[in-house]
Amino acid sequence: MARAELVNELKPGDVFRDWLADLAGDRLGDRKCRVKVYRVLASHTVCRYDFCGQDYAVFAKFYAEPRGGNRNYNAARAMDNEFRKLKQVEKLIDIPRPLAKRKRFNCVLVTECVQGKPLSRYIRSEDRLYDRLTSLAGALRRLHDGTRSEYRMKREFANYHKVLGQAGMSREWRSEFFRLLGRWWHQDLCRWPYGCMIHNDANPANYLFFRDQVFALDFESSWEHAHPVHDLGIVAAELKKFFGYNRRDPARAEPYIGHFLWQYSRGEEDFFRITGALPFFMSLGLVRMARWGGSSDQRAYLLREAEACLRFGLR
Repeated sequence: MARAELVNELKPGDVFRDWLADLAGDRLGDRKCRVKVYRVLASHTVCRYDFCGQDYAVFAKFYAEPRGGNRNYNAARAMDNEFRKLKQVEKLIDIPRPLAKRKRFNCVLVTECVQGKPLSRYIRSEDRLYDRLTSLAGALRRLHDGTRSEYRMKREFANYHKVLGQAGMSREWRSEFFRLLGRWWHQDLCRWPYGCMIHNDANPANYLFFRDQVFALDFESSWEHAHPVHDLGIVAAELKKFFGYNRRDPARAEPYIGHFLWQYSRGEEDFFRITGALPFFMSLGLVRMARWGGSSDQRAYLLREAEACLRFGLR
């Protein structure tokens, strides 16, 4: 669960609080309870609303209140788009249930609050990590298979180029990445017979485990017509970074990555096709992490490994 700061308490009679109570319906034993408001650090104003004494809470994301760098967008359209995606995805995998959206309240989208431990905690402890990766692989497979569409390869490469431009590397180093990407473009490895919806933000914080269920969070940046191995590469990059940089033991990541990919695959032929495309998207995941700051040593490690992935995949 993301770190949250108590910022307010709402009483009955508050218009927004009463609307949330109507959404909760029979889940509340006391409809006159107070509601504590916790702000969560995010790219928009995001708050958790806890109904006191009711063991029930909801999350609200306010699209008209951006807090990150991107402020040039249509808030109502973004709200509608994510709500549509959530209603589609909830038929395929477990997510916090989307309850409502309302333009009137600063373009808010409301979902139920799910308790659980993020995948990042299991990676750090390695407690039942194989089991957690099995569950995640199954969820991603259901998402990808249930949203098949046309594959648009140009968009995947354009996205990689965009991320490179944000990574803050030298011109010479960036040119070498461009050269390698040009070689990948002419390979069959990144071609795929179908596209699908991808989460596109498959970092460990966005997967919560409650008992034996895995819940996927935050579909705001999800794509359609994407390569299914895109999500797998982001997860593999996170494992590579943790064990390679944080634990200084990159070999420890390999069994987990292999297990994750095998659990996702539909047999040996599928596995080898997936592992052929993986270095491209694993490299993308490493460059994505390099954008987020950190020490110069960490950024250099991530970019070196990203380049090595591209080279290895072309061998």
